[in-house]
Amino acid sequence: MKPAVVFDLGKVLVDFDYAIGAQKIAARSAKKFPNMDRFLGSSEILVRFESGQLTRRQFFGEIVGATGFTGELDEFVADFADIFVPVPPMIKLHAGLRQCGLQTYIFSNTNDIAIEHIQRNFPFFKNFDGYVYSYQVGAMKPDPKIYGAMEKLCGRRGGEIIYLDDRPENITAGAARGWRVILHESPEKTRMLLENYLGADAS
Repeated sequence: MKPAVVFDLGKVLVDFDYAIGAQKIAARSAKKFPNMDRFLGSSEILVRFESGQLTRRQFFGEIVGATGFTGELDEFVADFADIFVPVPPMIKLHAGLRQCGLQTYIFSNTNDIAIEHIQRNFPFFKNFDGYVYSYQVGAMKPDPKIYGAMEKLCGRRGGEIIYLDDRPENITAGAARGWRVILHESPEKTRMLLENYLGADAS
């Protein structure tokens, strides 16, 4: 059986900048936040949303309570989601893996607002064999629960999984399960390490 290649999403296949959304949200908020981008990207409210503890509307309600945002839910969703740009070298790398007949998966700490936006705007995103999202599993990387969900989905364990992620703690958790791991630092380095695992056919 060929290995499955498991991709983290943010900072691997798509880049993102919470400052883009923060500027728009701050402009429509009654309360002044000096670090709105940091709040949106790392608050305890976001962690609960991406852990599946809050629905979209509950998340919006808590953001409104914290910031005084004056717009409607759909306006907030548009501003909050429109923060992503594709990473072309990684998308090309993924396409090459598919051409080689390898199964590929998305494995992401994320939320339904982000996924809805990416599905709608980035055609490459449909070309995976499966998707594991923290908000659906109810656990975020590096929690073992979400790694188990990926193993169940792809039907592989240990060295049958090659895993790319930009966060060392997530890579460490994968390595502890015997996965072959790549700490993503640049498309060039990731391609080289993948070729070491797979051979020249992955180039």
